[in-house]
Amino acid sequence: MSWWYLLLAGLTEIGWPIGLKFAQSESTKWMGILMAIAFMVISGSLLFLAQRTIPMGTAYAVWTGIGAAGTFLVGVLCYGDPTSMFRYIGVMFIIAGVAVLKLAH
Repeated sequence: MSWWYLLLAGLTEIGWPIGLKFAQSESTKWMGILMAIAFMVISGSLLFLAQRTIPMGTAYAVWTGIGAAGTFLVGVLCYGDPTSMFRYIGVMFIIAGVAVLKLAH
């Protein structure tokens, strides 16, 4: 069950940078700030639950890896963030590292 908590923690980690992006617009500033705070609380709470049985270093690395790769993909797909072959290779390395941490557990 802890790995499910960790997966959900990583996925909700993607939500707070999106909230901060919304907060950059004056018309959605407060909604974006509240969204970012809510996702931080949810993601942190799920990480707390995951760390009951998953070692702290592993949990943190997986959590940030999912968040970083997911935020990169959301940025590219939804916000027109720049891409290059090297950026995609970098994200693949992050995903591969997360997979190795899971398999080595």
